[in-house]
Amino acid sequence: MTELRELTVEAGGRRHSALAAGPQDGELVLLLHGWPQFADSWTAELRALSAAGWRAVAVDQRGYAREARPAGVEHYSIDALVADALSFADTLSPGQQRFHLVAHDWGGMVAWVLATRHPERLKSLSVLATPHPAALQGAARAEEQQNRDLDYVRFFRAPGGVAEASLLADGAARLRAAYAGRIPHDQVERNSARLSEPGALTATLNWYRGATDDDFTVPAGRITVPTLYGWGGQDTKLGRTAATNTAEFVDAPYRFEIFEDASHWLPEEAADRVSPLLLEHLSAHG
Repeated sequence: MTELRELTVEAGGRRHSALAAGPQDGELVLLLHGWPQFADSWTAELRALSAAGWRAVAVDQRGYAREARPAGVEHYSIDALVADALSFADTLSPGQQRFHLVAHDWGGMVAWVLATRHPERLKSLSVLATPHPAALQGAARAEEQQNRDLDYVRFFRAPGGVAEASLLADGAARLRAAYAGRIPHDQVERNSARLSEPGALTATLNWYRGATDDDFTVPAGRITVPTLYGWGGQDTKLGRTAATNTAEFVDAPYRFEIFEDASHWLPEEAADRVSPLLLEHLSAHG
């Protein structure tokens, strides 16, 4: 199997742990994880990309990396998270203006905003699970069910450590349950242990508190970058209407793939189908 290399990527004076694979001179593919995950959620995709000659790097983002965990909600604005992603690319491929971006869940929200604001930096965009924010907002306004399904965002944003206490109670039982049995047990254990470190869970939940509001508003606009979007038909929080309507916000070559039997956790549970799609998309726009 392709060996994954551990490395440190600096951004804004902070040090982010990361996993990399593939040749140093390959085109950069930057992979952004979601909540509650880490860079290793992309293990299978990193290996597939490396085998095809791409330089693939997945980074533990702000709040997740031990040495990039600033205290205070103000450090987790969407502007800061987008700036981190650009800094990762600049550090990993200095002198190269454009790179490929692959993202899931909260990483996807960052990716939609980055593609809106900085299309000149991207060769291609690939997003898993997370619909375009405007499509999600429209679905939440139109459908009571989608609006209710976003109640978890409001819960995570509650002050006073309420969410942290609930998620970590009884050996982090509720945190473990968030994965719904869809990812390997050993990965659940690793994630839970890392998020149980002092301050870690608060830092990751600060994405919800600092980068959005109770309605999950995220400032993304028209997308002019070639885009691949994949959604799991069993996703219990991000519904079919928002996924389907994402096409309305992309003014570029666009491919939408539905994994009907998969849920939200596509990087792990559907890697055997995600990886070939990524390789095809990247090759078409490399």
